Amino acid sequence: MRKQRTHYDKSFKENAVKLSIERKNMTELAHELGIEPLLLYRWRKEYQHNGPLSFPGNGVQALSEEAKELADLKKRLLEAETERDILKKATSLEDG
Repeated sequence: MRKQRTHYDKSFKENAVKLSIERKNMTELAHELGIEPLLLYRWRKEYQHNGPLSFPGNGVQALSEEAKELADLKKRLLEAETERDILKKATSLEDG
């Protein structure tokens, strides 16, 4: 039988990472917290890479403000191009 996957909230992960920075033995800390040491190492690496943007939850990517703006602009560009193509087709049908 498969083991049920456990989900940890953002505050638990942040506290675990902060404790791991303060303490020397991360394996011992992981066992005290009831998690696998590999998981603690992964959380620590993510926190070092993304800082406060770490652990957004449920598959949501942690994006900086610039990355969010870029994604929004790309979406708006695609919508504008689609509108343009529809209007081109509509005007070519009227002319023909």
